[in-house]
Amino acid sequence: MPEATTGANIAPAQPLYIKRTSKRWLIAAALITAIVALPVLAVIYLAFSPDENIWPHLMSTTLPRYLLTTLKLMLGVGILALGIGLSSAWAVTMCEFPGRKYFEWAMLLPFAVPAYVIAYVYTSLLDYAGPVQSALRAVFGWTSAADYWFPEIRSLEGAILMIGLVLYPYVYLLARAAFLEQSPSLFEVSRSLGHSAISTFFRIVLPIARPAIAVGLSLVMMETLNDFGTVDFFAVQTLTAGLFDTWMNLGNLGGAAQIASVMLVFVLVLVTLERYSRRRQQQFAARDNRDPIRRFTMSFPRQMVCVAVCGIPVLLGFAIPGATLATYAIEYFSESWNPDFIQNTLNSLFLSSAAALTTLAIGVTLAYSRRLHNTRGMQVLMRLSSLGYAMPGAVLAVGVIVPLAGFDNWLDSLMRDYFGFSSGLLLSGSAFALIFAYTVRFLAVSAGSVESALQKITPSMDMASRSLGHTPGKTLVKVHLPMLRGTLITAALVVFVDCMKELPATLILRPFNFETLATYVYQFASDEKLFHSALPALIIVVAGIIPIILMSRSISNSRAMN
Repeated sequence: MPEATTGANIAPAQPLYIKRTSKRWLIAAALITAIVALPVLAVIYLAFSPDENIWPHLMSTTLPRYLLTTLKLMLGVGILALGIGLSSAWAVTMCEFPGRKYFEWAMLLPFAVPAYVIAYVYTSLLDYAGPVQSALRAVFGWTSAADYWFPEIRSLEGAILMIGLVLYPYVYLLARAAFLEQSPSLFEVSRSLGHSAISTFFRIVLPIARPAIAVGLSLVMMETLNDFGTVDFFAVQTLTAGLFDTWMNLGNLGGAAQIASVMLVFVLVLVTLERYSRRRQQQFAARDNRDPIRRFTMSFPRQMVCVAVCGIPVLLGFAIPGATLATYAIEYFSESWNPDFIQNTLNSLFLSSAAALTTLAIGVTLAYSRRLHNTRGMQVLMRLSSLGYAMPGAVLAVGVIVPLAGFDNWLDSLMRDYFGFSSGLLLSGSAFALIFAYTVRFLAVSAGSVESALQKITPSMDMASRSLGHTPGKTLVKVHLPMLRGTLITAALVVFVDCMKELPATLILRPFNFETLATYVYQFASDEKLFHSALPALIIVVAGIIPIILMSRSISNSRAMN
């Protein structure tokens, strides 16, 4: 006989209008994902059906050099970021030394400095006519470059150093979070067995934290692949530089799409390797992972080593560039503060604000749609919508310009045939293209943050709202959004700052006579006029400090510390 069931075990049937509203959220998520995935499909389509196939020419001439240089750059930056990020994260988490509390958040400060800005600063300081070499010649009586040797800053090695100094926070951030989540009992057992701090790190901590470190390292690699300002200024011929050269100088969009497809392969390999590295690892939180951590006490020389490990990256990655920019900005303030600077600042604020609000609205839609329909299909849609974050800015620009230009040409032809006038470039020649590119690029930031926060809200809140007759939309507005206010503000700030710094896609997609702070700095620095670009560069750096403070507080509050 079938078992009797009580009324408490039977879920109440949802009204028909609620089911229809719920399906609308799913349809909206599917449409958004299709639009977001359009640039990737456009790149692939154009690469396999270009107007002029120059793939054989690329393979026999420049492409091998682009590939080799890109691999060297990514490998060098990865090693540098891994070394700095891991050592500093372990030091501030598990070792007691002077200034440790300040280094907890100071290690993230280089994150606020775009790689191209730090490249411009160190070029002005270390070039032949810069203050460093000028002082050396004055002290030692050298008269020309033939009298001494000095490392060339505009080189592949220089690019590795510049990019690594600002990208190591990816590894530091995720590694430190992983260290804080580990059980103190592991460290206590290691101590009781006589292991030192270094031995404990390599035998216990590092294997457990490997998945988080792999994610951070993959992000470093993808951002290195995305960089254009640094490699262009240092004349390092990477795939990104080759894409710009093929499109802007040769005027071959199909060839640029073919190079972009190679970059997509790089991204796919990085994502696959990251997932493969943690395929068999499944970790669960220990009962005591919220207990205070007892840090290692060390001798004075070892404490000074920790100070150097944390202090040198902050000094080189933030303090020196920030002080240099501030000095130049004050000295040339009257020349830098002009109508062009004010207009470009307003342009950056407008684009970044519009993109932040757009990604926030779309992110909430996607995350809430998954809450309503937590199926495998919805999970696939969420992953597809996050593809843009892994795409380099130059590749994204190619993918955006193709469908938008196609739509503009179709509409213009239609207007000419039926109404006798041209509609012009409504989408591809306006700020819409930039906002669309920013939205696709940084949608994963807002959607991921909102989805993570929604998972912490108990489903009983939704059930209570439904029992009162509220639709899913009203439940979101009246129940969830007020509870997500902090998460929404943080996600919007992060996207805002990322848009302020974004350079490759902005250079390609910006309308005529339209500049942002990033392109403004790039143009002045390219003309060897760093003094005039100091003020806008400083504003970009200061804006980037805000989300860094929020991230640092979030990590520090995640674990009680002694």
